[in-house]
Amino acid sequence: MSMMRTIQNDIRSVFDRDPAARTTLEVLFAYPGLHALWGYHISHWLWVHDLKFLGRIFSQLVRFFTGIEIHPGARIGNNLFIDHGMGVVIGETSEIGDNVTLYHQVTLGGVSLEKGKRHPTIENNVVIGAGAKVLGAIVVGEGSRIGSNAVVVKDVPPNSVVVGVPGQVVVRSRPKERVDLHHDNLPDTIGITLSSVLSRLDELEKQVESHEHPELVTVTSGGSNGHNGHEHIHGNGNGNESHSPHAPDHGVWRGEDFQI
Repeated sequence: MSMMRTIQNDIRSVFDRDPAARTTLEVLFAYPGLHALWGYHISHWLWVHDLKFLGRIFSQLVRFFTGIEIHPGARIGNNLFIDHGMGVVIGETSEIGDNVTLYHQVTLGGVSLEKGKRHPTIENNVVIGAGAKVLGAIVVGEGSRIGSNAVVVKDVPPNSVVVGVPGQVVVRSRPKERVDLHHDNLPDTIGITLSSVLSRLDELEKQVESHEHPELVTVTSGGSNGHNGHEHIHGNGNGNESHSPHAPDHGVWRGEDFQI
């Protein structure tokens, strides 16, 4: 009964997170992510019952048929969804919470030759975009989203977004209450910050010019609108305004509201 309930929950997860899913029969036979997950349950059972060689062999057999490699020693919670899945690698000491979504070519890898914990811990409701690499014994906090092709090598606070190489962490202003699959809605932390720096530089150049050549200045330069020059407002294209991130504090960017 427990196995049947697990299968039902896994199928429901596909319908909840993939609009391409049409029928239960299609999901059962055409979703390698499900096949890899069910194969993991068998290899993990062998692993924890001290049949490690058989567990490894079975996991490699599943990898051959699905293109997804899940080490039988990994610990995986409920309702993991692996979309497409080709090239996904989940290392031995990885820990994955509930309702996590992984896209193709995601790697949960290790960076140490030492025994013990060397792979990531992924907390509940995390989405990891295609091609992202999460490396080392780090923690990705609950409700966070890792952008496609990001390389994450340090802890990620809850309700954050990570973009870039190496990954830049942006703390969300508002936690999301449901699975967030909008991979097109990622902040360009470097681009926005450079834009802010250039804008501030332009202000300073105008101020210097006004002091050196007051007769040439006919319009008051920026800086008199109540802002201190360190914070800039940017439109997001739909009539709303959002704040650019401040300089990173201990490597963590803090956005006021990126609508993500």
